[in-house]
Amino acid sequence: MLRAILISGFVLGLAVVTVLGVRWLKTPDNGAVAVALPACDILGPPCEWETGSGVWNVSLQNIGDKGQGTEYQLTVSAPVAPERFIAVLRGESMYMGEYPVPLRRGDNGKYSAQFVAPLCTTGTEMVWRVDLQGGQQPLLESVPLKLIFQSEGH
Repeated sequence: MLRAILISGFVLGLAVVTVLGVRWLKTPDNGAVAVALPACDILGPPCEWETGSGVWNVSLQNIGDKGQGTEYQLTVSAPVAPERFIAVLRGESMYMGEYPVPLRRGDNGKYSAQFVAPLCTTGTEMVWRVDLQGGQQPLLESVPLKLIFQSEGH
């Protein structure tokens, strides 16, 4: 009787480990492989790419420190832009949250925004990423580059 209980417990334990082991080893994205995008420093020459809609162009300028930190001017030239066009600032070298920056429509398909990158304890070593979105939806198909910049003057 004791032998039967031990064998049943062993078989049940083996079945549980097998089922849970398979679930733990599964990749959460069902085997999809993430593709690393090439990085483009938007504080340097403008980052530019072409889609079926036309040419996109993104640039960033340091416009000075007005007491709150370094202020930046982001400019996006887009052939087609969503109604609620925003840039989301995210820490690339360290997670610091997400900061939406609404883009204002200008002339000739140009959109712009001014912002101050949040203060970071790593100072000028902090690298930020700018993701373009239409409301809550990322424009992944339209942006084949990782738009980044290194903060200045903190």
